[in-house]
Amino acid sequence: MRILQGAVLLLLFCLSSSCFAQVEPDKTAGMLNFPSRFFSRIQNKTANLDQQLTRQTEKYLQKMARREERLRKKLYKVDSAAAKSLFAGSAERYAALSQRMAGDTGSSNSLNLNGEYQAYTDSLQGMLKFVGANPGLAGSSSPALQSSLRQLQSLQAKMQDADEIKEYIRQRKQQLSQYIQQHTNLIGLLGKDYQAMNQDIYYYSQQVREYKEMLNDPDKLTKQALTLLNKLPAFQAFMKQNSQLAGLFGLPSNYGDPASLAGLQTRDQVAALIQQQVSAGGAGGAAALQSNLQSAQSQLDGYKDKLSKLGGGSGDIDMPDFKPNDQKTKAFWKRLEYGTNFQTTRNNYYFPTVSDFGLSVGYKVSDRSTIGVGASYKLGWGNGIRHIAFSSQGAGLRSFVDVRLKGSFSMTGGLEYNYTTPFKGVQLPAWDRWTKSGLIGVSKTVSMKSRVFKKTKVQLLWDFLSYQQVPGTQAVVFRIGYVWR
Repeated sequence: MRILQGAVLLLLFCLSSSCFAQVEPDKTAGMLNFPSRFFSRIQNKTANLDQQLTRQTEKYLQKMARREERLRKKLYKVDSAAAKSLFAGSAERYAALSQRMAGDTGSSNSLNLNGEYQAYTDSLQGMLKFVGANPGLAGSSSPALQSSLRQLQSLQAKMQDADEIKEYIRQRKQQLSQYIQQHTNLIGLLGKDYQAMNQDIYYYSQQVREYKEMLNDPDKLTKQALTLLNKLPAFQAFMKQNSQLAGLFGLPSNYGDPASLAGLQTRDQVAALIQQQVSAGGAGGAAALQSNLQSAQSQLDGYKDKLSKLGGGSGDIDMPDFKPNDQKTKAFWKRLEYGTNFQTTRNNYYFPTVSDFGLSVGYKVSDRSTIGVGASYKLGWGNGIRHIAFSSQGAGLRSFVDVRLKGSFSMTGGLEYNYTTPFKGVQLPAWDRWTKSGLIGVSKTVSMKSRVFKKTKVQLLWDFLSYQQVPGTQAVVFRIGYVWR
């Protein structure tokens, strides 16, 4: 549905742009007319991120204040003077940071770059300011434009506040660490709360990084708008003077002009110089250079991956001394995974051939474990190929736990209730007519090339409660399922 809405908005945008692809770039300025819905989309996205960041930061600051208060009380019992000195003004500082985060609207926020440079956010803010400075581009959408610009500035201000909060917490962590290292006899008393604080710092940094990545993930409509504006010489000149990047590096007035490249080596000259150096190495010089370049590229990719995981270049590099749970920083709906599976039970004296079709939803507690619930429908096929008859043979309610062991193998267990009496229509059978199944076994996830069946899960389970059921059911269960997120 979202894809369809995006396509419709993109079509409206292109129509409002008067078929920009057929117009010269320098003539497009007078023909652009951004719809108010476009600015509303930007405002809604930034407002949602603003709300999430503010809520998470306030919860984090409250938790940190409580942890420091517990540390202060414990230390006060053995060293009151150190407790007063080490935690003086700490509670007031956390309260002030929380109040600032809640009330910062970015109204006094300038374009000066503070912290990590975010290219897309810089371009987006420049686009909104440029359109606002040219009323002909916004048309009747001017109020929506101003609202989206104010919301973006508010979010940028709170991103900067979050970076300052992380820096303050790191300083507090360093102060506490130095004190504990100087008083090793207090490790047993303060160590547990200090380690918990260390984990909170790491998870908050990861949460802020995820919000930044969400902000810097433009949709197709916004990309199209930026592509349009980048064709305008007026917008290019505006960004050279008003972007955060220009303020950081002080770009010259003739930036982008071919004349500014005079005196620099060309690509051909650099290539000729490299070829001259390689030739001096003999017949194997080119091969050795290629091998070294590939090795260097591989190492560089590894370093980039580690830097991304440790903070994405935002100054958040803080190696955790524990095994992180990457699921803790994700939103609830992003930790859900959905699945379907089926199994077939052969016929016997009491039951016809039955296939169970199940649906499930799981919640990832950690990177290795998932808990969930599900339901199933039992479809009867009859007794043999000569007596095919479709019937409703029952239903089931399921719960499960899945723990990854190694690679694609997992340990799976669950408790299920099954209603194995044929029924017609919608019925609500008494609970005492349901039978229990206790399952434990092994699962293997097989990666398929198909997008639909990319994660195929094969399960071999043992029903250790099957021996208590009357009439008895099969003890070994084989299921095939599919999982997606």
